[in-house]
Amino acid sequence: MSVKKVLILLGPNLNMVGIREKGVYGDESAESISLQVEEFAKNLGYECDIYQSNHEGDLIDRIHEARGHYNGVIINAGALTHYSYALRDAIAAVCIPFVEVHMSNIYAREEFRHKSVIAPVCVGQISGFGKNGYFLALSALGNLV
Repeated sequence: MSVKKVLILLGPNLNMVGIREKGVYGDESAESISLQVEEFAKNLGYECDIYQSNHEGDLIDRIHEARGHYNGVIINAGALTHYSYALRDAIAAVCIPFVEVHMSNIYAREEFRHKSVIAPVCVGQISGFGKNGYFLALSALGNLV
């Protein structure tokens, strides 16, 4: 892979950003944020694909397919962050740098959100900076890929 390729995976309900819990996620639409993230990635010299699914198995399939096709992955697994050992195992299996992102500060929310089962298999975690978390993750990947 001569061009650096990054995959951004978005989990359940992240298609509803801008509609749901505006006090937590803001009122900017998921589509608007995705366009900004793609532009930011392009300015860093990355090819960037964004994929959102409300289905755990679809996300796992994309993680498996990323092997050999992407230099790095940014993942906001939504609620799956807190309990999906299947997602954790998929990330560990592909040997690609993953950065975990959360728009909200998961440690300032409900107790069940304080534990990430995927964090131990990611190179880092960015939490609480809204859409800027994706920009920070893209910048961080530049040093890893």
